[in-house]
Amino acid sequence: MAESEENSVLFPIFILTMMAIPLVPYTFVKLSRAFSKKQRSIHCQCLECDRSGKYKRSISQRISSFTSCSNLTVVLLWIVMIFLIYYTKNMSRESQLFEPFGILGLEPGATDSEIKKAYRRLSIQYHPDKNPDPEANKYFVESIAKAYQALTDPLSRENFEKYGHPDGRQGYTMGIALPQFILNMNGESGGVLLLCTVGLCILLPLVIASIYLWRSSKYTGNHVKLQTRQAYFELLQPTLTPSKVMEIFIKAAEYAEIPVRKTDEESLQKLFTSVKSELNLDPKKLKQEEAKFWKKNPAIIKTELLIQKQLTRESSVQSLTLQRDFRRVLEFAPRLLEDLMKMAVIPRNEQGRGWLRPALGVMELSQCIVQAVPLSARKSSSEDIAPFLQLPHVNESIAKSIALQGKSFQKFQELSLEERSKLLREVASLSETDVQDIEKVLEMIPSLKIDITCKTEGEEGIQEGDIVTVQSWITLKRPNGLIGAIPHSPYFPFHKEENFWVLLADSNNVWFFQKVSFMDEAGAIAAASNAITETMEPLGASVKETNDAVKEAVEKVKSGSRLVMGRLLAPGEGTYNLTCFCLIDTWIGCDQKTSLKVEVLKRTRDLEGENAEEGLEDDEDENEEEDYESEYSEDEEDKKRGSKKKVNKKESSSEESGSDEE
Repeated sequence: MAESEENSVLFPIFILTMMAIPLVPYTFVKLSRAFSKKQRSIHCQCLECDRSGKYKRSISQRISSFTSCSNLTVVLLWIVMIFLIYYTKNMSRESQLFEPFGILGLEPGATDSEIKKAYRRLSIQYHPDKNPDPEANKYFVESIAKAYQALTDPLSRENFEKYGHPDGRQGYTMGIALPQFILNMNGESGGVLLLCTVGLCILLPLVIASIYLWRSSKYTGNHVKLQTRQAYFELLQPTLTPSKVMEIFIKAAEYAEIPVRKTDEESLQKLFTSVKSELNLDPKKLKQEEAKFWKKNPAIIKTELLIQKQLTRESSVQSLTLQRDFRRVLEFAPRLLEDLMKMAVIPRNEQGRGWLRPALGVMELSQCIVQAVPLSARKSSSEDIAPFLQLPHVNESIAKSIALQGKSFQKFQELSLEERSKLLREVASLSETDVQDIEKVLEMIPSLKIDITCKTEGEEGIQEGDIVTVQSWITLKRPNGLIGAIPHSPYFPFHKEENFWVLLADSNNVWFFQKVSFMDEAGAIAAASNAITETMEPLGASVKETNDAVKEAVEKVKSGSRLVMGRLLAPGEGTYNLTCFCLIDTWIGCDQKTSLKVEVLKRTRDLEGENAEEGLEDDEDENEEEDYESEYSEDEEDKKRGSKKKVNKKESSSEESGSDEE
């Protein structure tokens, strides 16, 4: 019975431990994410972004975000943990170690007379003849009398002073951390223990593993369905225009799950009429094209119309259900576009290269969705208008008026504040407040600089079949001095961080690609340090040289640069004119590119190595022939070795000197 009570004391400690192992790190991760979100809330301060409301949450929105299922579960588990801590603390007080001096209220090393006086004093207070209380009787028998006996009996006192217990040395006891009601079950505790063991050690891990495998079999690491990724991979072609990229983008499995209701038909018909000019319908066969459009999958029709609503900034009144579907389409868009970008640039041919044109189309579509700019504004006839449309208070007519003044978007940015303000007032008739809003957005727009090199580490020049190291520094500057920021996007209802894609490509194919973010400075410092260390150590660089290179890279990262590093296999002999693109998925007109000429030489390093190895093999063969002749020398020489050692030494030395002269 006593053993079962001791085991039951361990049960809350066991539960507390099992709860703390996942709960503490999960809480730390959630708090760090919440703190990082507060740190990253560097967004545009223009009036349009303030009116959008996505950066200002009401009290009800804050309460709803806090009272999510995950947050409430974490709070509830912490309450249970605090209760268990309090409970185990009290249990530890009740089950504390036997201390006879403390029970009698004495200091360790008290004399026999002091022990007897203390015992008499406590007997008057707790003895059953003096105090009829059952608790007092129990305390007197189990504690006071036992403590008095332990200190007055010489053997018990010696055992206590030596081993800490009146009965002498105590062995270790093993227990099972289960509640007492299970351990007290007569003849049934074995089955219960077996069920608990099977449940905790076998069934629970199997359930967790099954859930993980089920999710991993349906979703990628970016929470995109594998069915969507497969469709993107199969439908992409090397010569796709941005309008054709749109047709592939809307065929995601996530969009196919959006419900199609009969109540939405009227609203979708009105929306079709508003955005018909953006659907690439042939005007010569308009009726046939419209009929063909409505024969598509209803989910695809709905998704395409809602995307066009975002691109054209259509503000017609719609039902609440259709508005929720519209937000859902835009919520899925960033990660679906990122996955579509990956499917465009992954290796497709024998040389391990992706496709450039679809990748550029995906970036154009992403920029237009975030900034709510029609794809038609990106056509060659009006390519200078699209960047102006992302500015607040600027519509198509104002953008055309500015373009007619011979001002491209880059030249418009390079104007001084006074010149730009004068141009906006005269051409667009904007107020002072509107001009200030435009200036706030222009201060947020990034400018990029690319510095790229390709080389074979530790060798001069690049030869066929070499492992070529691609190293590029991408430097970002903003007029307001920020490095990482949330872009101006008042028409996109969700937070969207800037993502940059670095592509090294020829006229058709992508040789190398990498995604870059300027929001996580700590991660960029760690990645740059590791990349430089891994590159310099195999080349035999000293520790000081490596540390100096790492320090220089860290300073570059802190000043607004990011290191892009990778390796690729050198192609055949020839001169290759490549282009390094730095594409941003949120701003229009900010992409940068630089030319890179790579000359690949004919392979000669392996031939030199083979010649050197052949020379070594010839030397080894000569040595073997000499050994062969010495083993089968004449018998007479063998007989004369013992008597003519000195003569042989002189002859060998003279032969060596003669060979040196030769």
